[in-house]
Amino acid sequence: MGANAAQPRQPVAPGPPRPGSAVVIGIGNPILSDDGIGWRVAEQVEAALRAHGDSLVAGRVDVRRMCMGGLALAEALVGYERAVVIDAILTGSAGPGTVHRFGISDLPATLNTASSHDLTLAGALVTLRRLGAPLPPDDRIHVIAIEAEDVWTFGETCTPRVARSMARAVQAVLDELAARPAGQTAGADP
Repeated sequence: MGANAAQPRQPVAPGPPRPGSAVVIGIGNPILSDDGIGWRVAEQVEAALRAHGDSLVAGRVDVRRMCMGGLALAEALVGYERAVVIDAILTGSAGPGTVHRFGISDLPATLNTASSHDLTLAGALVTLRRLGAPLPPDDRIHVIAIEAEDVWTFGETCTPRVARSMARAVQAVLDELAARPAGQTAGADP
């Protein structure tokens, strides 16, 4: 295989989810203005967890950044008990910077959770589950979506209204991580 040849992808990791594990994934393109908000929020969540992790959430939390949605995003959830995905969204019904919370069942297609060349996140989860992938249940996958203003202009900063929403979006992610799954009490193991 030549130096520039593509390396084979690793198969989906087998085995059950790691107890108490969560993943936060910021998706988007960090050089397309507001489309990079998922990355920027994930970076701030990661910093908050490094600084105050034990007092903010229980259990292990991995933070990742991705440029792809659909099947690649669903595959990144393999092996975790719960997940929070952060992305830009253009609903046209809310002002730029509005922070939305969605579950998988009510998730509209976003720029990065769906693709004309891929499955939606919900479709990808169904497919991977049929193949036996250990994924979090739908009620433990949450999407924090920030209403974008401009996702087409090259730039490494968000528009002002979207940038001002960053603290609210970070707090929304931390709130999702701190929330106890249904049936879990304060003294129970995650």
